[in-house]
Amino acid sequence: MRLVVDASVAVKWVLTESGSDAAVALHAEEMIAPSFWLVEAANALWRSARVGEIAVDEAGAFLQGLLNAPVASLPIEPHITAALRLATELNHPIYDCLYLAVALHFDTHVVTADRRFVAAAAPTEFADRVRLLAAK
Repeated sequence: MRLVVDASVAVKWVLTESGSDAAVALHAEEMIAPSFWLVEAANALWRSARVGEIAVDEAGAFLQGLLNAPVASLPIEPHITAALRLATELNHPIYDCLYLAVALHFDTHVVTADRRFVAAAAPTEFADRVRLLAAK
């Protein structure tokens, strides 16, 4: 099954966090994401290094791991207009709504560890398109 993964899931592939096992299990699926997922993931690694959770050289090594992750990175341009409409409708940041726009385009769902994103979609017609990563 093809699914969209966001950066909150991808970071769990390289940082040991709650839900890391469930995130790694997704490698058995066909995963896609808008290409900026790498920017968001790299920012999360930078933030972890900045606060001392990981060393700077670890952040670089973890980024290399993400660059080799089994995710098909898609251009954002075909989906940005839909993402803006979704962001307005959900009153939620366009960054997350871009993942949702890709999911809608490919008739699938987003897997995320972002509870705010799930909550924003919950009362809408998109509730089944934004799914929380099951922490094991």
